[in-house]
Amino acid sequence: MKHTLLALALLLPAAAQAQFPEGPGKAEMVKMCSACHELERSAAMHMDRDGWKNEVDKMVSLGAKATPEEITAVVDYLAKTFPAEEVPRLNVNKATQIEFESRLSLRRSQAAAVIQYREKNGPFKSIADLEKVPGIDVARIEAKKDILVF
Repeated sequence: MKHTLLALALLLPAAAQAQFPEGPGKAEMVKMCSACHELERSAAMHMDRDGWKNEVDKMVSLGAKATPEEITAVVDYLAKTFPAEEVPRLNVNKATQIEFESRLSLRRSQAAAVIQYREKNGPFKSIADLEKVPGIDVARIEAKKDILVF
């Protein structure tokens, strides 16, 4: 088995090998993932462990073959090698309408109201200031307060 995995790794182009550093779970990942698609697809994604677990589970449901131990090794390897990229915080005093819509899940009218309020009243200094915007969904603001900066 180990010789087969080594042979698979040797067949990978040098550029692909460089994207996949050595570590526990690499051989299992090469075996499992390369059976269905080019490995570069895996290198293009960055997710947390739960995201990788869901992705690997989806691949197994589509026919990828692996033991439960191999699946765990693959998920651990991918989560460590290609972790989720941190999303920058949202500066409410510089954000555009589309950023308010997408990052805070505000309706278009609410995002526009935030921009208008900011233009009329000056920069926001706190969550309390932001929650003064007429018609704003305070629950959405509260739910995302950890990503906001003023």
